[in-house]
Amino acid sequence: MWIADSLGFMEIAEGISDDPEFCSMIDRLGDEIENEEGALPPAFGELARTTDPEELHRLLTAPGQPLWAREIAAYRLGTAGDPRAFEALVLLLNHRDPERCVTAAHALARLGDPRTARAAAALATNELRAAYALLPVRLLADLRAPESVPALVAVLERRLVAGDPHWRVGLACVEGLGTLGDPAARDVLEAALPHPRLGRAAERSLTLLGGPAV
Repeated sequence: MWIADSLGFMEIAEGISDDPEFCSMIDRLGDEIENEEGALPPAFGELARTTDPEELHRLLTAPGQPLWAREIAAYRLGTAGDPRAFEALVLLLNHRDPERCVTAAHALARLGDPRTARAAAALATNELRAAYALLPVRLLADLRAPESVPALVAVLERRLVAGDPHWRVGLACVEGLGTLGDPAARDVLEAALPHPRLGRAAERSLTLLGGPAV
């Protein structure tokens, strides 16, 4: 775990932003950011100093940038509403590291780009990436976009197959559909009632839809 100079490092992070998610991201990236001597690289100093979106975009797209630098730049641009962060954030939303997906989803929800829901739906419904669909599913529920309910219904139907290992994704679909409150989700939520891991959540979501579970 990253320890060296951690207090000063987090003070820098808090000076950049009072966003708790941003500070959590910086703390998580500490091991990646520090060099072998325990010092902070120049790229982090640039990211810490600038508030200029053009400079952040340059740092995001410059050749040879480490992943941590791209993630920080994309997050800062995304939460500032700059659409140039969109593609980088979608790639991070589909990353194998779930903590990177959490950060990307947080930024995408605040970006307000109309392409976000379509991208999240495509990621959530890609069965080849079912193991990584949890954050796209949760993002779809947060966005409340026209794509949200059809995508969550489609994903949940697949998760109801006997022996499916991705029940946590299914649970996120059940909870999201209850939050969205669209009657179009009733049939698939009723189908989820007998599922040993999803049944109770399906009951709660059906109640939120207005009416008792069958």
